Amino acid sequence: MVQDEPKGEVVAKVDASREKKLNVFARIALFIRQVFAELRKVVTPTRQELVKFTLVVLGFVVVMMALVYGLDVLFVWVTTVVFGVPGGA
Repeated sequence: MVQDEPKGEVVAKVDASREKKLNVFARIALFIRQVFAELRKVVTPTRQELVKFTLVVLGFVVVMMALVYGLDVLFVWVTTVVFGVPGGA
């Protein structure tokens, strides 16, 4: 295991031989260190960004719901035209 100099990330050695693998506990420890290193990079959005992202997602969901509803109505109409209404005149 080597600590990457420019960013301080924990990485496994690339030149380690295939026969000399880390044992299971060392691999788990390396994984946990890497998880914490990634979690340090997480940036929490501001309230304004959070509201903007939420509105974008809700807008996208509404547009997709309208698209699915429109396709549903179209398919019902096509099915009715092709097969007719059962029991109808």
